[in-house]
Amino acid sequence: MANNKSNPASAGAIETNDVAQIPAGERHGKPWHLFTVWSSPNLEFATVFVGALAIIFGLDLWSGILAVVVGNALAAITHGILSTWGPEAGLPQMVLGRTAFGKLGNLIPAGLSTLVAGIGWFAVNTVSGSLALTTLVKWNLGISLAVVILAQIVIAFIGHNLIQKWERFTSYGLALVWIIVLIVVLPQGHYADVANKFNWASFTLAAGAAYGYTAGWTPFASDYTRYLPANSNKRSLGWFAGLGNFFSTTLLMGVGVVAWTLVAKGSPTDVFVALLPSWLAPLTLLAIAVGSVSANVLNVYSGAMSFLAMGFKLGFKTRRAIMVALAGVIGGVVAVLAANNVGHLGDNLEGFLLVVSYWVAPWIAIVLVDRFMRKGADFGALALKARENLAGPIAFVAAAAFSIWGFANQQAYEGPLAKQYGVGDITAIVGFVVAAVLYFVLAKALKTDKK
Repeated sequence: MANNKSNPASAGAIETNDVAQIPAGERHGKPWHLFTVWSSPNLEFATVFVGALAIIFGLDLWSGILAVVVGNALAAITHGILSTWGPEAGLPQMVLGRTAFGKLGNLIPAGLSTLVAGIGWFAVNTVSGSLALTTLVKWNLGISLAVVILAQIVIAFIGHNLIQKWERFTSYGLALVWIIVLIVVLPQGHYADVANKFNWASFTLAAGAAYGYTAGWTPFASDYTRYLPANSNKRSLGWFAGLGNFFSTTLLMGVGVVAWTLVAKGSPTDVFVALLPSWLAPLTLLAIAVGSVSANVLNVYSGAMSFLAMGFKLGFKTRRAIMVALAGVIGGVVAVLAANNVGHLGDNLEGFLLVVSYWVAPWIAIVLVDRFMRKGADFGALALKARENLAGPIAFVAAAAFSIWGFANQQAYEGPLAKQYGVGDITAIVGFVVAAVLYFVLAKALKTDKK
């Protein structure tokens, strides 16, 4: 139970609700808050660089913009849907996933979510924020890394209420800076340069990277809606969450697409701000640093929720401290290694984003089908039951393994079907479809949809 019942919305009180259901007396907030919660963490340089990947993959400007729009739209739709599940159940997303995976089976997606958010995304965003801070104040890179990491883990440790307020208020300043950047950069684009032939393989890689980035937030969707009143308008909530994610990612990725038709090689943050007037460059660097903190407080907090959802029998403070240590130490080490290997940042980010899409897509498919098959069920009570559902983990592992084996298309590995048919990387699409069909068939055969 929380210790701040007199003021459940207090930003300074350390959250102690853990992964338990949120009591009615502690519910607060409005659906529109979800727009800023999901806009602010995307108003950062990593989002810009995802758009840049479209040009790096060989697309022209318009094909690149179409790729990020398609990838972000597909991700935002399911993000909005899953966000609506939080108020009714009052539980984090990974705990709700137990209805489809069972308590033990849920260790698979919860473990992946912990690693991806608490270490992978933590490193990606820490690198961009630290590089920007180093360029801005001329600090040693190690000092910049330490400052950014400390800010991220302190805010995330305090918890939900401080995160909500941090995201809301920083979103205003970040939005203002990035709108100005849009106005400055967009007129410089090479809009007349159109490729003679549409490159489908490059398009799927760019769309897959955009999808991986935006859908990467979906395993945390209800983490930020479970404190809302149970009678919150689901339609409004879903639209605000989905559109907050879509508009922020699409606008900044669009800037990345346009900018990378203009920039030279070098540190990504340095070559990007070189396009800006001298008065705007420092503000943009500051926005990049602050935006990285906004993104990572969600990653650390939700990584902790995923870790707690795995059911380890440890005290609350111990479990939260372990997750902070995972992010701050292991994620920090990965960030240091990446920061000292900036020349391969594009390849590393591409591979990471596609891997995110490989597991997130089948997971989303399974929880959506499970929800459809259990219409009218009390999902909060069902998620907290000590029960198993073999249909979920079997469908997930089989779909992910098949889709990666056949359709992955990365530098480290190219699937035989992707190579034979030249389809680029459609792993996420195949994984989603196969997982949905498999789960439906298995749940019916094993009768787990009735348990």
